[in-house]
Amino acid sequence: MSAKPRPLLSWHLWPAARAVLAWCGAITYPFALFFAVRGRPYDSPVLPFLSAAAVTVLLLGLLRRRPLPALTLMLLGTYATATTSPSWQVAYLLVLANDLAVGYIVATGPRRIALTAAVMTLGVQVAVAARLGTGTDGFARTAVVLVLALAAAWMTGHAVRERREHAAALRSQTAAQAVTAERLRIARELHDMIAHSIGVIAIQAGVGSRVIDTQTHEARNALATIEATSRETLAGLRRTLGTLRRTEPGPGPQAAPREPAPGLADLDRLAVSTRDAGVRVDLRWLGERRPLPPDIDLAAFRIVQEALTNVVRHADAPDCRVTIGCQDGELTIEVADDGRGGLISGTGYGITGMRERVTLLHGQFTAGPRPEGGFRVAARLPLSEGVHL
Repeated sequence: MSAKPRPLLSWHLWPAARAVLAWCGAITYPFALFFAVRGRPYDSPVLPFLSAAAVTVLLLGLLRRRPLPALTLMLLGTYATATTSPSWQVAYLLVLANDLAVGYIVATGPRRIALTAAVMTLGVQVAVAARLGTGTDGFARTAVVLVLALAAAWMTGHAVRERREHAAALRSQTAAQAVTAERLRIARELHDMIAHSIGVIAIQAGVGSRVIDTQTHEARNALATIEATSRETLAGLRRTLGTLRRTEPGPGPQAAPREPAPGLADLDRLAVSTRDAGVRVDLRWLGERRPLPPDIDLAAFRIVQEALTNVVRHADAPDCRVTIGCQDGELTIEVADDGRGGLISGTGYGITGMRERVTLLHGQFTAGPRPEGGFRVAARLPLSEGVHL
């Protein structure tokens, strides 16, 4: 088997090689420019012009790495060539190249370096104009044109810089907003999932501790409810943590399997767990029950779940009513009780989380005491055409 040929230059030496080539090209530029322009017959101004434009590429490599040394070599070539060549086309081309280099430095480099580059460029260009000896009036007009051209290059580079910085700021802001939105989504999921389960577990644990000596069967039922609720909560936590740990799609140790997210089809199970917590749920469906979009289905379930949690914890009511319906392209949700009511303000996040879910789906949300007593939570979620409940 033949040995694999070794590369002529190792990969870690390429940056140094490119830097050496950039410096060699930039150092060669003043001499190449001078002889390329001087070596052409002046009866054909096109040839010196094209030659001067062609050798400018020798500076591009160093201009990106070390802008001030590259500009210094460019200005040296400009002065040596413009003061010895009678071709005004070449002189204007060199002035244009100088201004473009300054604009590039303004757009990509620190302000201190950009200001130094502008002063150097204007000084050399004015020196060239004075060296050519066009007279007092001609020199003044030339100087004004040079200043205006350099100012235009500066403003163009500054505008490019501001646009790039603005775009970077927008990208950073968008990324921060995406992280915040995901963090809030996870917080809502954890709150809605755990608050209800912990409420059920706390109540059942209290019931079990009171009747464990006198009503063994009731205590056993309470423990069974605690076990079922705990398993359900652990499954939800596993699903959420699996989503957080997944860094990329596909099989692997980080691609934990996802269980189906809960939806309105799980309301019967939710009603049973709420009944076990001491509150009977009168579940009413208006209209034909059909599948909903996943985001609306999950949001509707979480809204009902959190509303029932609040009933269990704060309403002091024996029962409540949950009504799910669809009218005029909207999914309506209402949870009402006849208890002592509750406060919207406070240290909890239940009402806030429900309102955020509805707002993200461009719906309407209300929550507050009922005039006849009790508390009412209502939400309207818009549905796409053709989706009915």
